[in-house]
Amino acid sequence: MNKILFLIPLLLLVYCSNSDQSPIANQALVKPTLPVVESDVFNLKVVPEIKLHFSLAEWNKLLQNFDLNPKNEKKVVSNFTFTTNGRTVQLDSIGLKLRGNTSRRRPEGASGQVHNAAAPNWHHSHFAIDFSKFKDAQRFLGLNKINLKWFKDDPTYSREVYCYDLFRRFGCWNAPRSSYCKLTIEVEGDAAPAYFGVYELLESVDEDFIAKNSAQWGAGVGFLWKGYNLGSNKADFYSVNSIGAEFVSLTPSLSQYYAYDLKTRSAELPLAKNQLTEFIANLNMKTGTEFQNWIVTQMDVDLFLKTYATSVVLGMWDDYWVNCNNFYFYFAPNGKAYFIPYDYDNSLGTSAILSNSGTQNPLNWGPSSQRPLITKILAIPQYQTVYKNYVKSLTLLQNDYFTAGKSKIRIMAWQSMIAGFVSNDTGEDMILNDVPAYWGNQPNYRLLSGNSNGGNSGPANFFTTRIASIPW
Repeated sequence: MNKILFLIPLLLLVYCSNSDQSPIANQALVKPTLPVVESDVFNLKVVPEIKLHFSLAEWNKLLQNFDLNPKNEKKVVSNFTFTTNGRTVQLDSIGLKLRGNTSRRRPEGASGQVHNAAAPNWHHSHFAIDFSKFKDAQRFLGLNKINLKWFKDDPTYSREVYCYDLFRRFGCWNAPRSSYCKLTIEVEGDAAPAYFGVYELLESVDEDFIAKNSAQWGAGVGFLWKGYNLGSNKADFYSVNSIGAEFVSLTPSLSQYYAYDLKTRSAELPLAKNQLTEFIANLNMKTGTEFQNWIVTQMDVDLFLKTYATSVVLGMWDDYWVNCNNFYFYFAPNGKAYFIPYDYDNSLGTSAILSNSGTQNPLNWGPSSQRPLITKILAIPQYQTVYKNYVKSLTLLQNDYFTAGKSKIRIMAWQSMIAGFVSNDTGEDMILNDVPAYWGNQPNYRLLSGNSNGGNSGPANFFTTRIASIPW
């Protein structure tokens, strides 16, 4: 009996040492799979894949809502899959809507048409994803919302990606993050999914964005405003005629839009409106030393000047200073206000409104009147010096920021990474080409080639032209 008891563990030891099921063998043969983390999302060294799966009813609802009101904010249900380096995150019942202002369009077919499974007519469109719309606590790697943007009017597939990357490189932590992805859309019942090609994956400026930066501007959620140019009403920080919380109905005539649109704590609109109108009143009324002492208590002036220097160097004309458009303004819990740059696809030589965004003087970027948020600050000599120094730092050859050579290396690396994925089932935007938007007023600008003549005689490199235009 004792001999039998001795042999049992001996036999087990021999079996385990030769079996594929042994713990030691498993450790040697099976590599642990790392989870997907947030740094995988906004990573400019990889091109993850996003798949959106819709029921036929939900996809048709998206199309029909667009027909009722193209600007509608109604969200439909989709399933979401994110894959990178062989690792996957899957979420169901996310919310999805179309997004964009003048660039918003129907993702399939013509008005009145429903999904055509046999011969779909796909179109590139911008999408906004809300992970918690139908599941309160659902997040994607800590993110509540993300935006998917097609590269409208940018055959280089790089302009906005470059801009947000430059903001981050230069220490403008208040800018959102951006990267690339491949987008596939599958509608229930189709023989095959539709590949929409390479998209920009853009961080949403929302409550989670605010929370991520709480170490900088304090814990809690303050009042976040988005600035628009609505024609007769503009977010110019001069007038206060159009302040509110946007309401968008499927019936266009019932919708309400505002130049200053409240994006957080909309139930407290009266309180938020009082704060904004008081800020604007003081901004315009105070002068001299009183203004200088006041503004430094109300804003992170240094960060604002660093952000605006970057924006102007990038040639962003569809902004606050020129067009009273495309920015957020956040009144933070720490008592200060922050300017948040946004929507930089019309940059780097895609030029309008300004006669030439590559040669415009950074001190005379937009109108000198009715833009007090920037012009009154730059009228203070010490702040103008700070601003000019930031512009200079961005353009110095020894710095890894805006110079033509180093910018070209970054852009070519991104293009090389995405080139094999650009061809897509929409048949649109399938060629990488170094030109600005076709509708711009300076068609000669290039990012990867060209001289520094400002587009006056043949192709001009935007980076060298912009640096040469700095008068100090």
